[in-house]
Amino acid sequence: MEEIEKFKEEILKEYERLSLDSEFNFACHPGVACYNQCCADINIFLTPYDIIRLKNALGMTSQEFLSEHTVSPFDKNLKYPVILLKMNEDEKKTCPFVGEKGCGVYENRPWACRMYPLGMASPKEGSAELDDDFYFLLEEGFCKGHKENKTLTVAKWLEDQGINEYNKMGYYFKELTLHKFFQEGENLSPKKIEMFFLACYNLDSFRDFVFKSSFFDKFDVEETTKKAIEKDDIELLKFGYSWLRFALFGEETIKVKKEALEAKQKQLDAKEAMKANAESVAKERRRKGKK
Repeated sequence: MEEIEKFKEEILKEYERLSLDSEFNFACHPGVACYNQCCADINIFLTPYDIIRLKNALGMTSQEFLSEHTVSPFDKNLKYPVILLKMNEDEKKTCPFVGEKGCGVYENRPWACRMYPLGMASPKEGSAELDDDFYFLLEEGFCKGHKENKTLTVAKWLEDQGINEYNKMGYYFKELTLHKFFQEGENLSPKKIEMFFLACYNLDSFRDFVFKSSFFDKFDVEETTKKAIEKDDIELLKFGYSWLRFALFGEETIKVKKEALEAKQKQLDAKEAMKANAESVAKERRRKGKK
């Protein structure tokens, strides 16, 4: 993922920063000569909200969608799991959802697809605040959309493309991935990486984890919250973010039941007692061995 970091540095140095009132020329429609060319051989990173929208639109479970339509690259520099849309294995590496008539999941297309030709970045390292972000214009050589006679503002483009809803949901994810834990160079253990993947991406399996385990025996969750997350993917995702802040960073975003804490303490006390007993036995054996 070093290429991403280099691209971010390039953006901060070389791209003109656009405000919501900035204007640019662009239009994309079947009449443009390059129509659909941008939907191939490209890395499209999927957010948790992207996956919810796509898997529900396709009538798939999160596990089915992840298995069929995504890849999760391994990179030693990654702080947490990332998900990419898997392109077709044809010569052009085309998007699996795009045909001659355009995008087959247009109403639920990912954030990255909605944003183009705009990009978004933050000048403040580690900032999750939406107000800190700025926009910039991507002008690919093959794209003829920039020559179309249509002028609009950044704000109008975001509104027309339904970006604001995606940005609001993206804020929670951004807040998680820019947590000071990662900023300070800490790494997740393999078990915690699995937790992150489960709660962010494999949401249907996360629901099973919550409702089909002893989760509610250990954690104090209000009945209204239980009802909400049982059916509503968005509420479950938000709950997942709270769970991860507790499980990964030790924040008090989830309340542990008193009896669960007491049971855990008894386990720790028993473990310490066994350890002390083992040390005592070993010491006694060493003492006898010297005689």
